[in-house]
Amino acid sequence: MTAASDQLRNLCRDCLSRAPAGAGRCPACGSPRLLSHPELGRLAIAHIDCDAFYAAIEKRDDPSLADKPVIIGGGRRGVVSTACYIARIRGVHSAMPMFKALKLCPEAIVIPPAMEKYAAVGREVRALMLELTPLVEPISIDEAFLDLAGTEKLHHATPAQSLARLALRIEQELHITVSVGLSFNKFLAKIASDRNKPRGFSVIGRAEAVDFLRDQPVSLIWGVGAKTRQRLEADGIATIGTLQRMRESDLARRYGSIGLRLSRLANAEDSRPVNPDGVAKSVSAETTLDTDVSDPHKLKAILRQLSEKVSRRLKKAGIAAVTVTLKLKTSDFRIRTRSRQLTDPTRLAERIFQAGAHMLEREADGTRYRLVGIGVSDFVDPRLADPADLVDPASGKRAAAEAAIDRIRDRFGNLAVETGLVFDEKPAGPQRERRD
Repeated sequence: MTAASDQLRNLCRDCLSRAPAGAGRCPACGSPRLLSHPELGRLAIAHIDCDAFYAAIEKRDDPSLADKPVIIGGGRRGVVSTACYIARIRGVHSAMPMFKALKLCPEAIVIPPAMEKYAAVGREVRALMLELTPLVEPISIDEAFLDLAGTEKLHHATPAQSLARLALRIEQELHITVSVGLSFNKFLAKIASDRNKPRGFSVIGRAEAVDFLRDQPVSLIWGVGAKTRQRLEADGIATIGTLQRMRESDLARRYGSIGLRLSRLANAEDSRPVNPDGVAKSVSAETTLDTDVSDPHKLKAILRQLSEKVSRRLKKAGIAAVTVTLKLKTSDFRIRTRSRQLTDPTRLAERIFQAGAHMLEREADGTRYRLVGIGVSDFVDPRLADPADLVDPASGKRAAAEAAIDRIRDRFGNLAVETGLVFDEKPAGPQRERRD
C-alpha cells in the first residue's frame, strides 16, 4: 500500500471524496453515507453480494413494484426462492413454504423465478468486477470475492475507493444494489458484507478482528451448519470466544481437520487466496462407450448413472445449479449439446436426470452415440435448492429416498444401491468427471 492509501480513513460513498474524521455528512455533497475506519486504506480483500438479487431485478424491470413486497417463487412449487427487503421485514425468508409467507405478508406480489434473466444480470455484474481486478472468485451468480491488492496505480484509487465506485456503477448502470465487505481475508470479508445490508459497506480490520469475533455464535463460521453447531453446543462451545480459548491441538484431537479450521477461523486466520480458477463454472460427468448405442432405454440408463455422479459432486461441494446440459457424441464424432434451465435450482440426481432425459427424447432418433454426458452450471446458494412441490407431494418422498440412498452409499460404497435404470455395458475408458 502507498502512503496515500495509509492515510485514507474516511470516505464518502456517494461522491468518493475524502471526508474529515467525525463528520456527520460529506462536506462536498452532503451525503450521510460516510465510511470511516482506521484501516480503510490498507485492506484489499472484498466480498460483494447483490441485495435480494432476484427480487431486485423484478423491481427494476417493473417500476410499479418498487414500494411493494415481492416474493420470488410459487408457481407449481409453493416455496419462497427469495424475497425483497420489504417482505423480509415481515418475516419472509428463502425456502419458506409459500402459504406461510403469505400469512406473514398477505399483500405480497408473487413472481415465478426467471433464472435465465437472473443469470444474465449476474454475468453483467461479474464483468464490471473484472474491470477492477482479474482476481474475481465467483461464489454464485450474485456474489464473489475480489482481491484488489496492487490495483492502486491502475485505478488511481485505493481498493476501498474502487469498491465504492463499483457499487455506484452497478446501481447506475444495472439498477440493482450490492453490499460490500472489506477486510484482510475472505472469511472476514464475507462476514462484513452481511453486516449492513442492503447497500451496505462494512469493514473489519486486523486490529479488531479477534475481539469482534469473540461474542459471535459459532454458526457464524464458514462451514458450521446446523449439525456441526449442535455438536459444538453439546460440547459446551456456543460462541467463537470459547474456541479462541481452546488449544488448537485439543480441537484437532476432538474434531479432526474440522477442529483445525475452527481454531484458525476463530482467531481470524484464513490463508485461502482469491482464486478465479479454483471455482467451478460447471460440474459434469461423461462416459465413452465400448460400442455405439442408439437404444433410448440404454441411453437413459447411462444418463441416470451419470446424473447420480453429478448430484454427488454437487452435494459434496455444497452447491446447487440452475442449468442442465446434455452432451452427446455421435458415431462420426459430431458433438451435440442441449441445455435447459430449471424453474428452481437443484442438486438432486432425479431432477438432473429428468431434465436430461427430456432433452434426450428428441435426440434418441436412431442416431448411434459413442459418448454420453450430463452437466450442470450457474451455481446458487444450496438453501434455494429443491423446494417442496405442493402440486407433486411425492417429490418430497423422492428427495428423502435419494438422501437415504446417499447415506447408504457413503457407508457401503456406490454399488450398495442401484436404481431401476441400469446399463451393464462397460465403457471403453474411465468415466470422466469434470469441474470446469
